Amino acid sequence: MTIIILPDAQEDLLSLQDYMLDQWGEAAWIIAEDEIFEKLHLIETGILDGSPIPELAAVGIMNYKNVYTSHHKLVYQRLDGKIYAYIAAGHRQDYQTMLLKRLLRK
Repeated sequence: MTIIILPDAQEDLLSLQDYMLDQWGEAAWIIAEDEIFEKLHLIETGILDGSPIPELAAVGIMNYKNVYTSHHKLVYQRLDGKIYAYIAAGHRQDYQTMLLKRLLRK
């Protein structure tokens, strides 16, 4: 299965990298980056399947899922044999706003 990290999620990762390098240094970022990509690998292999996003599940949209690392939340969708990563958010970020901007934009 292929993982496609969409442009917004790529920007998220770069922003997280800049923030973590500035606040905690390279060692902390490497650990966080490894956790993020390990989760994506587990999703890709089918070992891990995240849970539906409650805000979307409440209105019947069940195909977007999330998983957590120790400090981050990833939002993805399986579609046509591929995994699309939409959001890579830090736990301290305004996740609700990111979700609305990314998944519900026209």
